[in-house]
Amino acid sequence: MEQMDMELKKAFTEMQINKIETTKKINMIDMKCDMVKTGKQKYQLTEKGTSDLTDDTRVYLSVGRMFVLTNVTDMRGDLKAKQDKCDKAIDLLSKKKEFLLKSLKDQEDGLRELVQQRKEAEAAK
Repeated sequence: MEQMDMELKKAFTEMQINKIETTKKINMIDMKCDMVKTGKQKYQLTEKGTSDLTDDTRVYLSVGRMFVLTNVTDMRGDLKAKQDKCDKAIDLLSKKKEFLLKSLKDQEDGLRELVQQRKEAEAAK
């Protein structure tokens, strides 16, 4: 019976650690998602701010730490591509978060089962 208590305690501890780690991962995904949304908003504002420019306007596209002369059409295409990339990243992060939330729920259910088993074992004594 004592070994069963030790196994239950060990399993309970492992499940608690997994739950904490999963919660941390969910928080990290939320932070990454917020960062991507901020980036997307920046691209949208840039696109809106340059919407009244004519096609012959000289614009510069930032590439790393330098700027490259380009035309408005290419710049708008680049902004759209960046926004699409952000949308895909947000979608992927949402799917990961959904999976982790499901995993977290399963872990919580497992913890409840362990507690219930321990209560039943105590009652049987």
